[in-house]
Amino acid sequence: MSKSPLLAALFAVALASIASAQQAPTVRIRGTIESVDGNTLAIKTREGTDVKVNMTDNVAVFAVVKTSLSEIKDGSYIGVTGMPEPDGTQKAIAVHIFPENQRGAAEGFRPWDARANSTMTNATVAQTVKGTDGQNITVKYKDGEKKVVVPPDTPIVTFIASDKSEIKPGAKLIIFGAAKKEDGSLEANRVNVGRDGITPPM
Repeated sequence: MSKSPLLAALFAVALASIASAQQAPTVRIRGTIESVDGNTLAIKTREGTDVKVNMTDNVAVFAVVKTSLSEIKDGSYIGVTGMPEPDGTQKAIAVHIFPENQRGAAEGFRPWDARANSTMTNATVAQTVKGTDGQNITVKYKDGEKKVVVPPDTPIVTFIASDKSEIKPGAKLIIFGAAKKEDGSLEANRVNVGRDGITPPM
């Protein structure tokens, strides 16, 4: 009997192990840019700590800009930062509308750290109707659906592809996943910066 299938299987396992080891843990960072030195950002986090993040040479920069509830339509792909309600719905504390080329990004429902017990739902709008407490939106993702109430004062933002001109001292940002390297340094390949003084609400 040939040993090649066994060797192939062992090789596949080894490759999977290497890939797993190379997958650096990520850190979510919210805060204010204190200074910019080349590709290195000095950030004061919302928790009050000082961190430095190295941007990759090909970093993607997105401006976070205000938009309106009327821009959320059936078929829109959105992210809802929400708080669970006793009836099982999610009460939105912020909504971000993804550009079409980011449809499907991080799809699903998960715990979030905007505030204690908050959640994040990235999903497609199936239906939106006016309700007594705001807009009632049904969103669907690959594993299920959620009903979301969006109060009238909920911050609604979207992402606009931009460049490093957005990255300046005083600007507020959120980095969804800065990679923590073996030496403890942080590296980001995407930075989301609030434009015109906006604090990214997600």
